[in-house]
Amino acid sequence: MADRPHPSTGHDPHPLSADDLHPAPVADSLTGLVPGPGPDDRPRPDAPLVAVTGVTGYVGGRLVPELLSAGYRVRALARHPERLRGRPWYDDVEVVQADAADPEQARAGLEGAAVAYYLIHSLGTGRQFEERDRSTARAFGKAARDAGVGRLIYLGGLAPEHEELSPHLASRTEVGEILLDSGVPTAVLRAAVILGSGSASFEMMRYLTERLPAMTVPRWVDNRIQPIAIRDVLRYLVGAASLPPEVNRTFDIGGPQVLTYRDMMQGYAAAAGLPRRIIVKVPVLTPGLSSLWVGLVTPVPSGIARPLVESLVHEVVCKEHDIAQYVPDPPHGLIDFDRAVRLALTRIQEAAVTTRWSSAGVPGAPSEPLPSDPDWAGGSLYVDERSIQVDASPAALWRVLEAVGGERGWYSWSLAWRVRGLADRLVGGPGLRRGRRDPSRLVVDDAVDFWRVEEVVPGELIRLRAEMRVPGLAWLELRVQPVSGGDHGEWTQAPTVYAQRAVFHPHGLAGQLYWWSVYPFHGVVFGGMQRNIARAAETAERARRDR
Repeated sequence: MADRPHPSTGHDPHPLSADDLHPAPVADSLTGLVPGPGPDDRPRPDAPLVAVTGVTGYVGGRLVPELLSAGYRVRALARHPERLRGRPWYDDVEVVQADAADPEQARAGLEGAAVAYYLIHSLGTGRQFEERDRSTARAFGKAARDAGVGRLIYLGGLAPEHEELSPHLASRTEVGEILLDSGVPTAVLRAAVILGSGSASFEMMRYLTERLPAMTVPRWVDNRIQPIAIRDVLRYLVGAASLPPEVNRTFDIGGPQVLTYRDMMQGYAAAAGLPRRIIVKVPVLTPGLSSLWVGLVTPVPSGIARPLVESLVHEVVCKEHDIAQYVPDPPHGLIDFDRAVRLALTRIQEAAVTTRWSSAGVPGAPSEPLPSDPDWAGGSLYVDERSIQVDASPAALWRVLEAVGGERGWYSWSLAWRVRGLADRLVGGPGLRRGRRDPSRLVVDDAVDFWRVEEVVPGELIRLRAEMRVPGLAWLELRVQPVSGGDHGEWTQAPTVYAQRAVFHPHGLAGQLYWWSVYPFHGVVFGGMQRNIARAAETAERARRDR
């Protein structure tokens, strides 16, 4: 692949078009296969109902709006529906609380659905994930059959035949087989590396290439891979809903090129305007060692990196393209690697990443909402509460709070935050490298470094739930309080009260010891954070007044 200037810094012989940057729904090229929306551009009342699992994840969160644009009524199944409230499509779908592993909940959630998407797998969820994947798939398949669902669609992993597969790839293959045997017509779409802003595979490749101008790599770096752009994946998923009822099989889906991982890293460097990378292959790097290295260099935790790395040990190339018999290729062809990378880079630069790999949350992280009862669960609830008057308007303070974390950091002892993030990664947590999906706007369920957004009340409150490894449950609240006590009639008037509250519910003696061991540093960390956020808001307010 020839070197190419960065799209934003130099002449590009094949520039991205307006249609590339603001693409039409994938359904626009599926005329005759999808019902199409009504006159008001919304699904018709009698349109087929489709149920979607995995809606908090990377693919599921992007599939829902595409299905709506295609004219389907959508029911989103989620164990924690409150996590969907910040999604732009939330008010356009039916949201149902259902655990796919619970047969009764799954059956109720699937009742009346013509099609169900199974977008669940235990990537990075620790020991015994195979049995969890197996039992959940069996429960969901039976629930779909009992509910009279007409079609199941599963996005699995592309796997070679007659080879010993990695545990995660073998589990995904087994899940596909379970659904195919469920008694409900099933389409298993098998993809290799998915290219798109925010996908775990793309982020791993991106950060390895950007941060390492020279690197030693395992021998599998020259294995052949057939990557596919997320937009083409979504198009196949939407089109598969119209498959004839007699179709019950797997389909390999891939982009137009077969590359090696070395090709992909060099291609990314060219698209990003970086010098060609020095890549030296060595025979001693195992998948386990490689995933630990990926966990240190990239934002992707080693627990998630390992199954991604293990899948690269295999050559994953499509053996057939039979899906085109039912879902024809788009008029301008499938998206090639270079265009997919440049589209992803442009979305990252424009902060237009709708979902990320971190959208699905951290396996094993707490999901309980903040307790309101100080004696919740019969145990201690420790609170560090601070407030300060800020010579800035509520609007100025809110803009600072909503942009906290990620590249802007946490406005206090940065070394302490970095050390805490590194310690968290060493014990399998996300650390600070997840960053943010959007640099200036937060919605419920966004990941912010090692926090998860639990609540956003615009202009008033941000509540973050800790997903770092701690012996207990932790939250951080950031609150804006107009001094007048009004209902934002004073939105542009200073002063404002900034209230900050850290809450910790310890688990056992270890939790108690943890709280008291870090408590002496709260004045530096949380006190400094409060003061520096106040200063940042006051600086922004003075700049506004001077304009």
